[in-house]
Amino acid sequence: MADVLAAPQQAKSDTSLRTLVAVSIAHWVSHFHLFVLPMLFPFLKEQLGVGYIELGFALTVFGVVSGLTQAPTGYLADHIGARKVLLMGLALGGFALIMLGLQLSYFWLIACAALLGLANSVYHPADYAILSAHMDEARMGRAFSIHTFAGFLGGAVAPAIMAALVATVGGLGALIVAGAVGPLAALLLIAMGLPDASAADRKIDGVHAPKQNIITPAIIVLTIFFMLLGLSNAGISNFGVVALMSGYGASFSAANMALTAYLATSAIGVLAGGYLADRTRRHGQVAAACFATNATIVLIIATVTLPSLLLTAMMAIAGFLGGVIAPSRDMMVRDAAPPGAAGRAFGIVSTGFNFSGILGPLLFGWIMDQSMPHWVFGASVVFMILTVLLALATDRKLQARPA
Repeated sequence: MADVLAAPQQAKSDTSLRTLVAVSIAHWVSHFHLFVLPMLFPFLKEQLGVGYIELGFALTVFGVVSGLTQAPTGYLADHIGARKVLLMGLALGGFALIMLGLQLSYFWLIACAALLGLANSVYHPADYAILSAHMDEARMGRAFSIHTFAGFLGGAVAPAIMAALVATVGGLGALIVAGAVGPLAALLLIAMGLPDASAADRKIDGVHAPKQNIITPAIIVLTIFFMLLGLSNAGISNFGVVALMSGYGASFSAANMALTAYLATSAIGVLAGGYLADRTRRHGQVAAACFATNATIVLIIATVTLPSLLLTAMMAIAGFLGGVIAPSRDMMVRDAAPPGAAGRAFGIVSTGFNFSGILGPLLFGWIMDQSMPHWVFGASVVFMILTVLLALATDRKLQARPA
């Protein structure tokens, strides 16, 4: 990390380090909170007496609210300051989970999902605004990579943390403790002196980037690409534990261990993928190769009941390859963005993840309610194959563009 943050002046280096650590902590919390509700699905299903499609609907509410509010939240961050918006998001997400733990009902589950969606909308606009304003421009990409790694890590440890909390303080206590992480992180960021950022801070070569239309065919295709990426991962991440338990006879601890391995190696893969992305311009081919291999691995998981150790190993490989894709995915967006419009391009294509967040929970919840747990993995394979085809097509178009 020291190499990423080295700067000519020690004071600037210290500010950069503090900023990156603080924003990465916030990103860790955002991904940790994403997995709190899915990890408690067995508990919530029993306590609330609802089906998986009702639980999936809560995640759909999360996705709708997050998708609809991300652009307005970005506008708000530009006008009142990204620091305030980020701190409010951390506090709001924590409040939502605490209230669900104190007032467990299906109404509060939906309300919690909506508030979590609103809280989630702050992280990318605020995080990237602060990093863009305060990180060394020459090392911005590596800083973004560490920021992404922190988010993956938050999701990776969520299953193990939630399993430990359920075992020690119960399902309601787990919700309250997981929620308390949000406001505690906000207080930590204040104590660390997290700097602010506004629209005036974000310039290119000392001047504001010109406004231009970036709704191009390439950006639209990449938005679909991001949606397919999200759908291919949604079933495994959100319903993998219950699918392995009901369809493959895995115990709760074995299913959680497999998912933890999948998510943890995804975080490691992000860092490895950064080096790979720096050494090639064929980013679509890298993404396609990784996802083609992933499709083969997940197909085996879908069709064969594996011993616990082998299942965990294969889930770990699939997670690593999924993480390797992330930097190449982002490089594809950068290559497609008009000069000076990378931020807006990332904002648009990221709505593909919001679409997958809306569609995925309903689809995979319906699959579970139809007693077809094997198709949680089977449907993921279908989306992976579609992602491979679209990645190859997008790569050819980007390579054919004039430099």
